[in-house]
Amino acid sequence: MSICIDFFYFMKNDPDKIREVVPAHIAYWKNNNFEKYIGGPFADRSGGLISFEAMGLADATAIIEKDPFIVHGLIAEKWIKEWMPEK
Repeated sequence: MSICIDFFYFMKNDPDKIREVVPAHIAYWKNNNFEKYIGGPFADRSGGLISFEAMGLADATAIIEKDPFIVHGLIAEKWIKEWMPEK
């Protein structure tokens, strides 16, 4: 059974590198067809939030670790939380 995951991330101060990696980050999340994916940046551009379903916390963490922002060392802080939305 899948769980809902919320991935909050906050960027390092490296605007040139972030601009360079943004297209790969967007493509990673949009092109992999993750179940119930929704995501986007915070209005102040300090980071963003991604919500998706995974088979468990270990599965979600493995997916998140492949995000180009993480691969390129651009995330200063991240939170990975299981979310239990009301149905």
